[in-house]
Amino acid sequence: MMSNYHNPVMLQECIDGLDIKKDGTYVDVTFGGGGHSKEILKHLGPDGKLLAFDQDADAQQNLIDDERFVFIDQNFRYLKNFCRLHGAIPVNGILADLGVSSYQFDQAERGFSIRFDAELDMRMNQSAELSAKEVVNNYTEAELHRIFGIYGEIQNAKSLANTIVTARLNAPIITVADLKNVISARIPKGKENKYLAQVFQALRIEVNQELEALKDFLIQTDEVLETGGRLVVMSYHSLEDRLVKNFIAKGKFSGEVEKDFFGNDQKPFDAVSRGAITASEEEIFSNNRARSAKLRIAIKK
Repeated sequence: MMSNYHNPVMLQECIDGLDIKKDGTYVDVTFGGGGHSKEILKHLGPDGKLLAFDQDADAQQNLIDDERFVFIDQNFRYLKNFCRLHGAIPVNGILADLGVSSYQFDQAERGFSIRFDAELDMRMNQSAELSAKEVVNNYTEAELHRIFGIYGEIQNAKSLANTIVTARLNAPIITVADLKNVISARIPKGKENKYLAQVFQALRIEVNQELEALKDFLIQTDEVLETGGRLVVMSYHSLEDRLVKNFIAKGKFSGEVEKDFFGNDQKPFDAVSRGAITASEEEIFSNNRARSAKLRIAIKK
């Protein structure tokens, strides 16, 4: 197993949230370094089963040699199809640890990090066609304004988009350094790292269609989980957490919860805890990635 994948955040809280039955069937939809999957397998008996999804080819270097383990090299937005293919519906629990792994950030050539110079890439699925370079060089000013404003929550998204579109008329924006140089005048003084992180977040979400994939996944969890099954989702920024929170609370992503003829709430899940669970001070001290993590746990009604 590759040691430079991140340490799983709130590992014990995730395992507790799944409330694992020894002979149950579970799904880890964000396999990554395999940390959560290994821990789930420790709690399963010989008749238990674990399916793990990951679209990043690098994750396959961490596969677990266990006859109870099935790896699926797909985006978790195809949860239902592949669970059905493997005869695994209904399942007892589903775990999702969203976001980018430390390993992906540390691979300079993947173009995820502001720390390294590399070609603008940011594809989690390396066989996908759309890269950050394509977005920066080919999207219209209006499209760039939209993704920087919505996905990056950037205050000056409109002028940032205009700056990029103007600059690429002279030369294409190919690398991380190119992009930093082009937008340098738009970066607020003293907030360079935060601003660049927001720009990169926006591009990454667009390249990987992360919010659309998350919505597809969450909707399917209702059909894949058994009654009483657990949904455990950890997110690292407000856009993801808002979708998860709304889905658990209302069964949809916006608006009010729908009622049936008798006035009962029509929603598939009940939250296990009030609000999101966050990491302890000790864990944050030893693993900075835990600082922004929010864990939500729900039971299928």
